[in-house]
Amino acid sequence: MGQFFEFAMNHPLLVGATLIALVAAIGLEIRLRGQGGLSVAAGEAVRLINQGAAVVDVRDAANFAAGHIVDALNLSPADLRSRAEAQLKKKKPVLVVCDSGGESAKLAGVLRQAGFDGAWALAGGLTAWQRENLPVVATKKKA
Repeated sequence: MGQFFEFAMNHPLLVGATLIALVAAIGLEIRLRGQGGLSVAAGEAVRLINQGAAVVDVRDAANFAAGHIVDALNLSPADLRSRAEAQLKKKKPVLVVCDSGGESAKLAGVLRQAGFDGAWALAGGLTAWQRENLPVVATKKKA
């Protein structure tokens, strides 16, 4: 143990950089585990939808209109936070969808904290959904 302290005293920059890298790696691991526990892959999302999960697309209206999962409800992140109680059932699974999965993972966590224990995020977002060749529909423009 004495050699470690001698080494640390002789090489403070090396030891400091190593400690910073270690703290950063631990922080990243904690963040990824926190998001990973709330995300489901496209195949699991299909299973949830088939079992009656509500799909909430939190992308902007233009992107939603261009293509979204069938029967998805379009709510902005702010609307999801404020209208979740009125729009969704706490006992029913909820699948939150965004473009890439990052925003939806955060919002699924918000829903979980609000009592929606069945809130999940689509891992990889609609991009991953389309990569799996799963169906999307576009909102028809009214003439």
